[in-house]
Amino acid sequence: MDAPYDSRYPSIDDLRTLARRRVPGFIFEFLDGGCNEHVNLRKNTDDIRDVELRPVYVRQTGDSSLHASLRAELFGRVYDAPFGVAPIGLQGLIWPAAPEILARSAVDENLPFILSTCSTASIERIGEITGGDFWFQLYNPVDPAMRNDILDRAAAAGCRVLVILADVPTFGFRHHDIRNGLAIPPAINVRSVRQMAGSPTWAFQTLRYGRPTFATLTKYMPAGLDMKQLGQFMNRTFSGRLSPEMLATIRDRWNGKLVLKGVATEEDAAVAVKLGFDGIIVSNHGGRQLDAGQSAIHSLAPIVRAHAGRIRIMLDSGIRSGPDIARVLASGAEFVFLGRGFMYGVAALGSAGGRHTMSILKTQLGQVLDQIGCDRIEDLPRHLVQEKGSASISEARAGQATTASGESGSENRYRE
Repeated sequence: MDAPYDSRYPSIDDLRTLARRRVPGFIFEFLDGGCNEHVNLRKNTDDIRDVELRPVYVRQTGDSSLHASLRAELFGRVYDAPFGVAPIGLQGLIWPAAPEILARSAVDENLPFILSTCSTASIERIGEITGGDFWFQLYNPVDPAMRNDILDRAAAAGCRVLVILADVPTFGFRHHDIRNGLAIPPAINVRSVRQMAGSPTWAFQTLRYGRPTFATLTKYMPAGLDMKQLGQFMNRTFSGRLSPEMLATIRDRWNGKLVLKGVATEEDAAVAVKLGFDGIIVSNHGGRQLDAGQSAIHSLAPIVRAHAGRIRIMLDSGIRSGPDIARVLASGAEFVFLGRGFMYGVAALGSAGGRHTMSILKTQLGQVLDQIGCDRIEDLPRHLVQEKGSASISEARAGQATTASGESGSENRYRE
């Protein structure tokens, strides 16, 4: 491998185990946990791993020495693999300078990186690191003036793709975070002090880089807020409730590509298509918002049947390995994003963790493609083991392709 690689940690699970030892317990619980009883957190990965692929071993090949290509096109850009870095809040609290590490790693590995509004690196800093080649996820502010200023800053930093977050109309109920008093800065008590003292590398790096802040939001925040006041500021500032009119307003202002993230139903996907969005990310926020909902992979199939070919369909939530990526792509997603996996890597290995994790995923995904006889990412749906009587993903895409230049084409001219 060209990228830094540590053979002691050949899987995401290995990185998770090491990360758990290196960061304070209350921070690991924030990263690792879901909401309520963590039911949907577990289902996300378990349901992905119920997907089966068909290998084809005897076939005509042009050159048996060649490996499958992992390259994937998305929004006019060809990436070296069909996955990217999902947005996560409070990244620099989990590991100091984590968003900067992952942004640099994504540039080096030619993968997309999405910055969260609530991350600990600013839009401008990530724009500088990536040369403007990044995506930005917007938590929608209540104040239109603040929203427009954030959008203008993202555009000025070179952001290529704006991702609007749809699945946080209210904050998830997370027992562990409530118990731990998690905020920036975190609540200080005997338990948290003991945990921080037991994580000396994390503590040293935190002292080195300084207290993490919501860097993109600093200019809008009154100085000197305590933890309670900070929580009140966030509740006043952001509204996760979206409407078609609100989305249309953002569509009219934003000149780049536009993606709706947190889509779990055909109805929400249809709104994105009608408003001329370029893509959707099927997601349940990593199991952190609705424990009674479906897993992301189970939400995917009806959305693909209804909208494949009309809009670019991506997925996050529950992906922990290269085989998981292959399963999701075979199920109809065109691209995937991972959040926790990359944060495990950075928390485990620091500045080397981003590229190491990306190398793991590329190697594992390439092995799966070579094993099943699939030469290109876009051919993976042909290897999906179908339920009896169900239409294939390829048939769904083909059926929608004829309408992409008809009804959907006229809808997509909304933004012209």
